[in-house]
This record gives sequence, structure tokens and C-alpha cells, in this order.
Amino acid sequence: MAALFGLRVRRLRGAAGLTQSELGKRAHTHSTRINQIERTTGAKPTLKLAQALDTALNADGLLVDLWPYVYREAFPDWSRKFIELSERAVAIRTYAGQTVPGLLQTEDYARALLRRGRTLTGPAQLEERVAARLGRQARLTQSDRPDLCVVLDEAVLLRPIGGPTAMRNQLRRLLDAANEPHVTLQVLPFSSGEHDALGGSLTLLRLPDGSEVAYTEGAEYGQLIEEQKDVKSFALTYDQVRALALPPNMSFDMIRAVMEGTYLADRIPSGPERRRLAKVQLQQQGRWRLRRGRP
Repeated sequence: MAALFGLRVRRLRGAAGLTQSELGKRAHTHSTRINQIERTTGAKPTLKLAQALDTALNADGLLVDLWPYVYREAFPDWSRKFIELSERAVAIRTYAGQTVPGLLQTEDYARALLRRGRTLTGPAQLEERVAARLGRQARLTQSDRPDLCVVLDEAVLLRPIGGPTAMRNQLRRLLDAANEPHVTLQVLPFSSGEHDALGGSLTLLRLPDGSEVAYTEGAEYGQLIEEQKDVKSFALTYDQVRALALPPNMSFDMIRAVMEGTYLADRIPSGPERRRLAKVQLQQQGRWRLRRGRP
């Protein structure tokens, strides 16, 4: 697909009578980058560059339409179908046990993560993967964006990926996301103990036709589950994990405390204490409604 993209760019450039240098200026990049794209020798184009090339060449959306197929090639085979389904999902529910989910990662955090791993072949591929991961986040800004529900293990907040500054910016990104109306963010504290999703990540996608698929992933593998009986089992696991997590407001406070360096684990109420507080809160809300209904 990257070769096809490069071929289209070369033909459109030729039809427009432009040199690589002239096209580079119009697309706000260097002629060397145009040469790399046309010859498929450098990093794959970012979405921003694909849009700039499309406009500069009057391609009527052709290059932008091709771009998703190009960037999927940066991912391992076992994750491509999951990514394709993610782009169509109307709701995404995910539990992350080790790292921030890709849809909410900052560039520095993503680069630090993707720099690790046995499948990486070099700097060019690293930049391809970073661009591809960040490109997926455009889905959250579209008019048909999915509802996103994320449960983060406490370990995700406490593991400093990319250094202190990168991690602080990543935590700030989580706080910003938590304020979005289509995002629900919760933290699963260590005090919740063991659960069935330990050891990896779990994502559930609800598709436009109402069906669901599940996806589990580790450092070097992933598995897409489409058999509905198994999907329902994973959905139950997710619901149980979410029930153990802190409510969104407490999760927000915890993330902010970690970011500001004031977090103390012993301040988090235990499971029974959280249930007691929730019960008290519900009772208080009920009394408020009763008082309000009086003459």
C-alpha cells in the first residue's frame, strides 16, 4: 500500500507538471521527503502530510482515502484486523494493565514504548509506528467518534515511561481526556487485589450492527475473539474489573495527585469502604429529593 501511495503521488505530480522540490514547497516539506514517499524508501507519510499532498495535487481525497491502508502496514499482522474494526466501532471499552492505551498516548510516551520490542527493525520503522499510533487518535475527534471507556491499572500511572517530563505530560493528557463527554476514565487500585484480566490488556468493541468483538494483547502478541460465547465471557470479565475500579471523580483526583507528586496510596478507600461511601451518597441524594418535593 505504501508503494501504491507513492505511485499515485508520482503520477499526480507528473500530471501537474511539478518537480519534487516544487511539490515539497506546496506541501510544506522537503523534496527529499517527496522522493522517499515516491520510492518507498523512508518512513510512511503521516496523515497530516497525506492531507497536504492531497491538497497540493488536487487529488480530490484520493491520497487521504489511501492513507489508512498505508499506516496499518506499520502494525504487526495480528493487530491489523483489530485496528480496522476499531475504526468502525461505536463504543470501545478497554482495560489497560501495563501502559496507557494507544488512543490516549502522547507522542513522547508512544515513542518511548515503541522503541522497545524485538520486532523493531530501525529508526525509520519506529517513526512509522509512532505516526500510525498517533494517527489512530483522529478517530476520537470525528463527528462519529465512539464512546470510550477506559480502566487503567494503578501500575500504568506509577511506571515512568519516557522519563519524568514525558510521564507528567502523559498524565495531563489523561486528565484532559477525562473531561471529554465521550470518555469515561477509571483507575483500578492495587488494593482491589487479583482479578481475571491480570497480565495484559482487554478491549471490547461494539460495532454498528450491535455485535461485539474482544481483543486481548501482550507485549509481543494479540488475539481477536469473535466467537460470541467467548466475547460474552470477556465482557463479564471487563464488567467485573470496572466494578472494582475507583469511580471517575476519585480516579481523576488520583491521576492528578500522581502528576503533582502528592499521591499516597493509603488515602484510597478499600473496596468495602468505597461501597459504604457510595451507599451513603445515594441515601443523601434520596433525602435531598424528598426534601425538595415538600411544600
